[in-house]
Amino acid sequence: APECFYIEERLRQELSIPVFHDDQHGTAVISAAAFMNAVEVIGKDPAKMRVVFSGGGAAAMACANMFLNLGVKRENVIMCDSKGVIHKGRTEGMNPYKERFAADTEKRTLAEAMQGADAFVGVSVAGAVTPEMVKSMAKDPLVFAMANPEPEILPEKIMEVRKDAIIATGRSDYVNQVNNVLCFPFMFRGALDVRARAINEEMKVAAARALARLAKEPVPDLVASAYGGTRFTFGREYLIPKPFDPRVLLWVAPAVAKAASETGVARYPIRTEEELENYREKLETLMGNRYVVMRTLRNVARKAVQEAKYTPKIVFAEGENDKILKAAQICLDEKICTPVLLGDAEVIRRKIEQGRLKNLSGAQVIDPIKNEFSAQFAAKLLEKRQRKGMTPARADRVIRNRNYFGSMLVEVGMADGLLNGIQQSYPDTIRPMLHVIGTKRGHKVAGIHMMVFKSRIMFFADTTVNTHLSAQEMALIAVETANLAEQYLQTAPRVAMVSYSNFGSAPTEESLKVKEAVEIARQVRPDLVIDGEMQVDPAVDEKISSQFFPFSAIQGDANVLIFPNLSAANVAYKLLNRLGGAEAIGPLLVGMKKPVNVIQIGADVQDVVNIAIFTAISIQNAREGTVPRG
Repeated sequence: APECFYIEERLRQELSIPVFHDDQHGTAVISAAAFMNAVEVIGKDPAKMRVVFSGGGAAAMACANMFLNLGVKRENVIMCDSKGVIHKGRTEGMNPYKERFAADTEKRTLAEAMQGADAFVGVSVAGAVTPEMVKSMAKDPLVFAMANPEPEILPEKIMEVRKDAIIATGRSDYVNQVNNVLCFPFMFRGALDVRARAINEEMKVAAARALARLAKEPVPDLVASAYGGTRFTFGREYLIPKPFDPRVLLWVAPAVAKAASETGVARYPIRTEEELENYREKLETLMGNRYVVMRTLRNVARKAVQEAKYTPKIVFAEGENDKILKAAQICLDEKICTPVLLGDAEVIRRKIEQGRLKNLSGAQVIDPIKNEFSAQFAAKLLEKRQRKGMTPARADRVIRNRNYFGSMLVEVGMADGLLNGIQQSYPDTIRPMLHVIGTKRGHKVAGIHMMVFKSRIMFFADTTVNTHLSAQEMALIAVETANLAEQYLQTAPRVAMVSYSNFGSAPTEESLKVKEAVEIARQVRPDLVIDGEMQVDPAVDEKISSQFFPFSAIQGDANVLIFPNLSAANVAYKLLNRLGGAEAIGPLLVGMKKPVNVIQIGADVQDVVNIAIFTAISIQNAREGTVPRG
């Protein structure tokens, strides 16, 4: 500064394309997002806050302008440079840009300016601030020491004198990193997608507000894993999203594009909410097939709610789990389902408050141990299991277990579906479902994973339930999986019954069982495109199948793979997920009388939401075929 101001102003006058000086505006947008959330955390009014800026250059002035846009009053702003306070009447080191922020004050040094200040925003030099200066600030001070690579004052020095301070720096090894990478890629994505003629203040504010809102959303496990497994929750130490959060694209770019459209600088404006939603969907295609698939299914679930005028009620059995609560709020917010939470009501309400999940505060909470339904449910359980070792005393004890209680809520019609298992073993989770709800007559329960590859989507079974299968059981699972695939893919299922043998090339008891299963499946569903036994190669590679097995009904185009046993299926999906780059969504239970699903132990929030979407669609599908297609 001031040369960069002249250059930027001239370029904006001369050009009809976006011009953006990242050192100024990128820093301003990110710090503004952090400021908005910090103010919310401490409960102060921006209009009454005294804010001190240290630097006096391009970044400091851009930050100050952004803060003014957020409600800070100009008379409450003091800016300092290497000569001290920029004040009215000062002549040394001044220029027209500094003059705009010349304060009418008697304060002359940074130390004096910081006395009683509510916020410090530093974009100057290392060591500019002392602990004594921070100590003199108002209650709950905001200290944004953003000089790089060394901040104006180190966070540990701040905490020595002010435990109530909220801190941000430009470094990744401290909390609340103000990193410009959160802004400019997504700012330009939104601006260029609507062919904006410029980047104006409204677009910058929109980006800051989008980042501030995103920081309040549940943080995916993939973000936590990028930071050594650290769990981030909105608050003093997590005010802005992390640079590795892929969701920033979906929040900032649409906000910028919308602001550009509303302020008249977009050549191809977004005019309606429907167009904005379509734009978000377009952006999701840049993030991989999993996002596209799940957005499509989420839209199907929401459309079903609108058309059927019925919102599925789903039990989240582990209601005290933080991930479950976050997922339940997302499902509620997106109108996927109405959650019912099981657990200690006091613990759940406290966690809802601590997690700022305010939309979940009105959710139904039932304690499996203390409730009005236990006697009724125990009698029902006894009736079902009295010839299988169940006694009245045991039924009364067992029904207080959340796994049995949640299953009974669905069985008696008080809820439509059930999700359980995020912190339990698979057998412990599924056994109560089988005991209480049971399988459909003539069906076999099985676990299925939807495998999302770059160029295709496939369904694998049985990945989670049955260790060994007879030919009859394999056939039933093949038909059930084909039905599920048809429901979600909206295309004809093509089933390959896989083995180590190709059409009798290695006839053994195992491969002959697979061959027999194919014949049984054809009898059960004559219209089904199915073949085997076959190796995976001709099932998925058209060249191999056409060259060596032209007679096969499957010509490398299988979208359903049925494995001969649990080991093969489970190992296959996990290898492809961990090493092959495929996204695994599931497991999805088929064959049960009512829609229930098991959540993988340790699943992240989005995994839970995904399973809830599948469960909600299954519920709607069971209600007189109300699921809309497409």
